[in-house]
Amino acid sequence: MREDRPANRRRRRTKVPLWRWRNNPIRRRDDVLEAWLLLAIWVLTAVGGTAAGLVTAHAADQVFARQRAERNPVYAALLDDVPRTATGMGRDLASTRVRWTTSDGAAHSGRTLVTTGKKAGSTVRIWIDTQGKLSTQPPTPTKAAVEAGLFGTSAALAVSGVVFGIGSAGRWCLDRRRIRQWDREWTLVGPQWSHKTS
Repeated sequence: MREDRPANRRRRRTKVPLWRWRNNPIRRRDDVLEAWLLLAIWVLTAVGGTAAGLVTAHAADQVFARQRAERNPVYAALLDDVPRTATGMGRDLASTRVRWTTSDGAAHSGRTLVTTGKKAGSTVRIWIDTQGKLSTQPPTPTKAAVEAGLFGTSAALAVSGVVFGIGSAGRWCLDRRRIRQWDREWTLVGPQWSHKTS
């Protein structure tokens, strides 16, 4: 015995792939332009975003590697007392004067941040560049890799956002043009459909 299917049962919609490129009588030039625009957006987002992320991450990693190669730790003597502050923030830092000697025997002095609670004459580790000037501590390889990854991700997202924004503006222009075309066509066809009586 054959079962009848209910009339209200949902029918599966058939999705036609690449319909915008297929020849059909209702396809407009703007539909083809939009299809190419969408393809360009996806390709540029995927390829351009990935490329920008990789290039940025590689450049940042090179900068961090150069910093590690050019900066060296030395021990310096505090020239002033650094009293402990009562802020209760854990590791407190204060700016103070220090003096250090480079590998060529030249004496230098300058100001740097040190942990509070130290007396004058104490030794602290500081970082200097190739010219013997005070510098900041370079990031460790692990920290540099994380920061390079963050820079790369940010660059990829920025490029993708710009591409998506430009693509959205292009689609908006195409939609506005389609609406104007439909309005013109309706102005021509609409009176033929109206039933005016005289």
